[in-house]
Amino acid sequence: MKEGSSSATTATARDFIKDFHGVRYQVSDVTRAIEFYTERLGFKLEHQAVPAFANVSLGGLALLLSGPQASGSRPMPDGERQTPGGWNRIVLRVENLPACIERLKEAGLRFRNEVVTGPGGRQIQLEDPDGNAIELFESASRA
Repeated sequence: MKEGSSSATTATARDFIKDFHGVRYQVSDVTRAIEFYTERLGFKLEHQAVPAFANVSLGGLALLLSGPQASGSRPMPDGERQTPGGWNRIVLRVENLPACIERLKEAGLRFRNEVVTGPGGRQIQLEDPDGNAIELFESASRA
C-alpha cells in the first residue's frame, strides 16, 4: 500500500453498495398516490407516514412515494427543487395489454402515448396523478 493511502481510499462502490432498496417517485399528495398505486395498479401498502411518505410494493419492486414534506424531497444545495414527472419510469409486466389499457381508460387514467410495438413486445406509458411515468409492457412471446 502506498504511503498516505488507506483502505477507505482504495475501496470501490461495490464495497459499500449491498442491495437494491427501491425507486423513489416525487408526488404532491401522498394519500392520493397511495390510492392510485394500491387501488388502480394492485400495489401493496407497506408503510406510510402521511403526509410525507409511503412505501408501496409490487413483486420485488419497492416504490417510495415522497411528498413535499419528505426528507427525500428536499431541495438540492443549489436550490433546485425535486419535482414529479420526467422520463425515467418503472415498467410493469402485463398480460393482455389491450384489455388492461381499456380497463384503465374506463377508470379515467391518463396515458402519454399510444401502444408502441418493438422486437421485445409492446408497451404504453401511463401517468400517475403527479405525472410520473409507468410503462405497461407485454412481452412479444405473450402478445
